[in-house]
Amino acid sequence: MADSSQDIPDPSVSPAERYERGLALKQAGLHKAAIDQFDLAAVEPSLALKSYAQIGLCYKLAGHYEEAIPAFQKALTVTTASPKETVQILYVLGRTLESLGRVAETLEAYRWIRREDPNYRDVTERIERLSSRRTTAATKKS
Repeated sequence: MADSSQDIPDPSVSPAERYERGLALKQAGLHKAAIDQFDLAAVEPSLALKSYAQIGLCYKLAGHYEEAIPAFQKALTVTTASPKETVQILYVLGRTLESLGRVAETLEAYRWIRREDPNYRDVTERIERLSSRRTTAATKKS
């Protein structure tokens, strides 16, 4: 008979400890186990943003880009996010979308970042490159 006690989170372990465990597991390359810890840490409102962002990063590191996107989007819905945190998460989301070739969504994320912080990383160059690629693709279809 399977031990179902592993399915029930240990209430003596705080969300902050779960978050720290998640970071250690992520560092060790144990992405699935890290995601489980971050999920449990996310119940704490003050850790929700960081936990969802870390879940997205774990999925991305594991090569599961499609699964990373909803995690980053969930992080963006956390109301306690500062403008700086929002820009950082949008950038990682944009890079993930860009990796998947989802140009329109990528441009939307990068343009939002540019409005908030015009000099953030390489966003302006990425927008220009993606915009010119879209223009070229549209011209070829005509």
